[in-house]
Amino acid sequence: MTIEAKLSELGITLPTPATPVANYVPFVVTGNLVSISGQIPMGPDGLAFVGKVGDDVSEDEAKAAARLCGLNLIAQMKAATDGDLNRVVRVVKLGAFVNCTDGFGGQPGIINAASDLMVDVFGDKGRHSRSAVGTNSLPLNVPVEIDALIEIS
Repeated sequence: MTIEAKLSELGITLPTPATPVANYVPFVVTGNLVSISGQIPMGPDGLAFVGKVGDDVSEDEAKAAARLCGLNLIAQMKAATDGDLNRVVRVVKLGAFVNCTDGFGGQPGIINAASDLMVDVFGDKGRHSRSAVGTNSLPLNVPVEIDALIEIS
């Protein structure tokens, strides 16, 4: 099954890849690796989630934000592979940041939403190493930001 067919089966329509808002590029291809800049929960109408987990953002909302970051990562993967997601050999690593209150320890559970998405879409090629870090703030006050390293053919 192609990745596009898998996305269709899962009822997923990828968003338009976000353009950078500062002096960086959305991804860098070097050899067979693609480094994807941090993706935030940007939806079709702008930021879909804003705030701090444990304060004004619930864990369920943060999981939805992490999944949206994952969708934005896949959209960037599609752009990096010239529209052919079947060129993704492996999701190597996700680096995840959760904007949360002091003492909050549920970052791994929140980021599982993005990790699960990678496995749902790419199967075993979506299994990856990962970091899930809590921080006191993120750009634009988003609750989650995730970057990725992928291998392509």
